[in-house]
Amino acid sequence: MIDADGFRPNVGIILCNDENRLFWGRRVGQDAWQFPQGGIQADETPEQAMYRELQEEVGLLPEHVDLLGSTHRWLRYRLPKRFIRRHSHPVCIGQKQRWFLLRVRCRESEFCLDSCPKPEFDNWRWVKYWQPVREVIYFKRRVYERALEELAPLLFPEGIPARPQNNFLRQNRR
Repeated sequence: MIDADGFRPNVGIILCNDENRLFWGRRVGQDAWQFPQGGIQADETPEQAMYRELQEEVGLLPEHVDLLGSTHRWLRYRLPKRFIRRHSHPVCIGQKQRWFLLRVRCRESEFCLDSCPKPEFDNWRWVKYWQPVREVIYFKRRVYERALEELAPLLFPEGIPARPQNNFLRQNRR
């Protein structure tokens, strides 16, 4: 499902623990780390897609998490030209995402990265709040930064932790 502007509707999932550390997953067979995410099917709401993706990618069910909030609007990123599949129709030029912040309410042993036939992650770890902005692939950095900025007050009502300098995104393109 691609919208009229060429963006695929998608959900992003930010899982936190009781120490406000974030789940950071390594993509299968790669040295690439990201938050769980996935496409929204035609018959799903973003929230329904989020719970489906949570189960597929991390093995968690709705009763394993508390939904703390979501971004108010779609956040978009464009794919680099080399990743655009020009032969598919309609052509997808990027993703528009609704991001959800969830607090884990289960033991880590409940996590299961291979609960679906084609796992997304082969490893994971807990990281500090802003670390994903520095480590995610360059074309997703601004979306990660915007999602984390918008959702931070839900985890840190007393004050948001210091974040990377604004020029970090420009300096560290791969």
